[in-house]
Amino acid sequence: MVRVAVVDRELCKPDKCSLECIRFCPINRTGGKAIELGEDGKPVVYEDVCIGCGICVKKCPFNALSIVNLPDELEKMLIHRYGPNAFKLYGLPAPRQGAILGVIGKNGTGKTTALRILAGELKPNLGIFDREPSWDEIIKRFRGTEIQAYLQRLAEGKIRAAHKIQYVDLVPRRVKGTVGKLLERADQRGVSKEIAKFLGLDRLWDRDVRRLSGGELQKFLVAAVLSRDADIYLFDEPSSYLDVRERIKVARAIRRFAPKNAYVVVVEHDIAMLDYLSDYVVVMYGEPGVYGIASKPYGVRVGVNNFLKGYLPAENVRIRSEPIRFHVREAPATVTAGREKYLEWGELLVKRDGFVLRAEPGELQKGEVVGVLGPNGIGKTTFVRVLAGELEPQEGYVYKPREELKVSYKPQYVSPAMFEGKTVEQVLREANPAALAPGSWLYTELVRRLGLHRLLDRRADSLSGGEMQKLAVAAALAREADIYLLDEPSAYLDVEERLTVARAIRRIVETRGVAALVVEHDVAVQDYISDRVMVFTGTPGKEGHAHRPMGLREGMNMFLKELGITFRRDPETGRPRVNKEDSYLDRLQKRLGEYYYIPKRGEEESEES
Repeated sequence: MVRVAVVDRELCKPDKCSLECIRFCPINRTGGKAIELGEDGKPVVYEDVCIGCGICVKKCPFNALSIVNLPDELEKMLIHRYGPNAFKLYGLPAPRQGAILGVIGKNGTGKTTALRILAGELKPNLGIFDREPSWDEIIKRFRGTEIQAYLQRLAEGKIRAAHKIQYVDLVPRRVKGTVGKLLERADQRGVSKEIAKFLGLDRLWDRDVRRLSGGELQKFLVAAVLSRDADIYLFDEPSSYLDVRERIKVARAIRRFAPKNAYVVVVEHDIAMLDYLSDYVVVMYGEPGVYGIASKPYGVRVGVNNFLKGYLPAENVRIRSEPIRFHVREAPATVTAGREKYLEWGELLVKRDGFVLRAEPGELQKGEVVGVLGPNGIGKTTFVRVLAGELEPQEGYVYKPREELKVSYKPQYVSPAMFEGKTVEQVLREANPAALAPGSWLYTELVRRLGLHRLLDRRADSLSGGEMQKLAVAAALAREADIYLLDEPSAYLDVEERLTVARAIRRIVETRGVAALVVEHDVAVQDYISDRVMVFTGTPGKEGHAHRPMGLREGMNMFLKELGITFRRDPETGRPRVNKEDSYLDRLQKRLGEYYYIPKRGEEESEES
């Protein structure tokens, strides 16, 4: 066995603990040295001496230590390590010329590191720190594998890369100018204006990039990368900040404008978009922040299904204790009939800053989740704030049959001011003390799976945007409430974390007999959690119309018809899959008016991507 020991230098605080990790190490007591203080005053674990007992891990009060035992064979696949007691990456996703490779997996398992290596921005070190390994050594390590030919071209300088970074909010700090001038400067293929028009950036041509929203910045970066003349195009989470319509548009742009003979790699957490965009997929798995492993390539349907089932047959590895399954067919309408109403609203009219929202009458019933679908800027957040009592409608009413009903609200945008002066532990304890009890399902299924147990001692207002979002979601779901209003709970979350949140929402609603209304752009997540859906239509930024809550099939049909896309069902997992544009199923379902297809039991899938 090989020991992988990681010490998180940010979490480790030797000045605030008694260094029991060193004092209780059984090897140290016999005169050996398995762990000792390094030059920076923080522990260093010697992996060749460590026996992997895990005592130091349990003794650390800040969860800064991780020790994992891995098979010896994996060391032959080691491609990069950031330093002693730092993250290890095993293997690389292998891109293929003329095909789109999709990469799926948890945050912290090496997806961005792999992209940087494929782009030539980071030279792999094979875990060697005392010298820089030569390219001959690197290529020899991967001799006989699919990635060898690509690494050979990379070593010879024959790979030009165009890389769309993960964090689009960094762009305004690094570049200055208008959208048009910056795209023209990036354009090496003479296609920037065509791509801009396709993505709707032509109306922003003269706008300064510092005034772009998150979604506009995302589309701007995708257009800039596609305008480059490159051999490999890498897209790190291209759907962030975008609604469903814009996600599909970006996916179509990548397929349409990427050169046919180029390598294309896409890291994506939206399963439906990844499925629609990719020709084959690689699953990144492992222990976040400790090690990551790139799986063998799978066909799109098989790879995503294996990921959802939590078992990779080619590697004979289980990556999740239980599978994820979606609705196989819509529940009968009679299921919700006669249920107790927890919240009602009449015809609403809300006017704010020149925007007008009209909502049809509706209700939230006990034991159901109502999903909310619609483009950005159409009034979804405004509607949720009205239900939460933060905004008053100009016309209409919101009525709770019982005034003592409690509401838990997670706003769309999470700011440090929400948690000012509190630690993560204090925020969770105030929400629900049971969230910090190691034996409770809230702690196991929510706090641990979202990685918040490692951050308990940190100030909540000093967390990163993604960490703050996870804390806000966990606190909202942990509260004892009758009605949960959640505005974009999966923003910033990876696919595992999205499914964790989705499972928690369903479990809370079903076991506590409460109601939830969830605004969400990820169609797979909506499909997994929703009993009914509300569809918002209109003109973004001007006027919106909120339709009444309706059955999943009826609502999805209305929503997808407006988008012009169709879904089919995977017979194994029940997950929704986007039909390729103008494919046989796409044309058939549009002709039948069935945009949200639910096959009969045992029906074979007619289209494979």
